[in-house]
Amino acid sequence: MPVFLLFFAVWMILNGKVTAEICIFGVLISAALFYFMCRYMEYSLKKELLLFRLIPLFIRYFGVLVKEIVKANVCVLKIILSPELQPEPAFVYFDTDLRTGLARVLLANSITLTPGTITVSVEDDRFCVHCLDKELAEGMETSVFVKLLKEMEDMEAKWTK
Repeated sequence: MPVFLLFFAVWMILNGKVTAEICIFGVLISAALFYFMCRYMEYSLKKELLLFRLIPLFIRYFGVLVKEIVKANVCVLKIILSPELQPEPAFVYFDTDLRTGLARVLLANSITLTPGTITVSVEDDRFCVHCLDKELAEGMETSVFVKLLKEMEDMEAKWTK
């Protein structure tokens, strides 16, 4: 029902005033949009509840992402400020067993958001990542990102059965 309530809230905000007619019409339009989503866009209350169950994992994932960005910033800063450290750029290829496209996209974007690494390509389960230094590429296929994304996929698989 949160999507229905979101539709109704947007309707009320865009109207700018509250009257009985606007509320009734808003409920009807929100219900029609919700029905359309359920009927033609493969949306369901079950999927909506799954999103609520995944919120703690998304929050944890975001926290880990921020932590990894800070750590990567420190590594890149050391490379920049230390004249004796010579970076060894490298292309790293690794395979992952993430099942969904969304998980692969989240992983690719998370890698790209961390300084010193950029996802060059993703083909099926194979990632190609360019790293500013070989040290930044260590353990990428078993990173905390992959573990959290697998946990999300497992929860989704259990919930959608």
